[in-house]
Amino acid sequence: MMFAPPLAALIEAFQKLPGVGPKSAMRLALYVLKQPASYANQLAVALTQARESMAPCSCCGCLTDVHPCATCSNAERDHRLVCVVPESSDVFALERTRHFKGVYHVLGGLISPLDGVGPETLTIEVLLQRLGGGEVEEIILALPPSTEGDTTSLYLARLLNPLPVKLTRIAFGLPVGGELEYADSLTLLRALDGRQALV
Repeated sequence: MMFAPPLAALIEAFQKLPGVGPKSAMRLALYVLKQPASYANQLAVALTQARESMAPCSCCGCLTDVHPCATCSNAERDHRLVCVVPESSDVFALERTRHFKGVYHVLGGLISPLDGVGPETLTIEVLLQRLGGGEVEEIILALPPSTEGDTTSLYLARLLNPLPVKLTRIAFGLPVGGELEYADSLTLLRALDGRQALV
């Protein structure tokens, strides 16, 4: 079926979102077009403002609109405990547990040579700089139990084991190939509590 060019462009834009296929993209596009013009304007303004105001935290790399972010600037958080995660969405998932009281470090992805993602494209160097201050006592690797997650964990273990910090990895309460952002709070809580030393 041929769509009018404006509708086709809107469907194509929605289809670029993760997890949105052609049918879902068409439903979203038609939904937006059925709403009052004020809704479309509100959506456009919200997207533009979020895109312009959100950026990686200058300290941990999590998306925020203030620098450093609320977690990094919170004196009540335990800055001796740093949880390393692949993406900002993983920080939000762990924060839902209301259990972790340390701070975070967002890598910006996982090592994946097939996708052209090497250690140099991640924020590993920034993590090493954070450790240079001597305040950090434990690094928790909260990386998914996948090929990319394991590769990244092993790479970080080789880098961090010689340093005077305790290195742990969250327990595998998560399904293999699962992502932190889709896990329920209890699973994440048990994974954090069951973390183990690496090597």
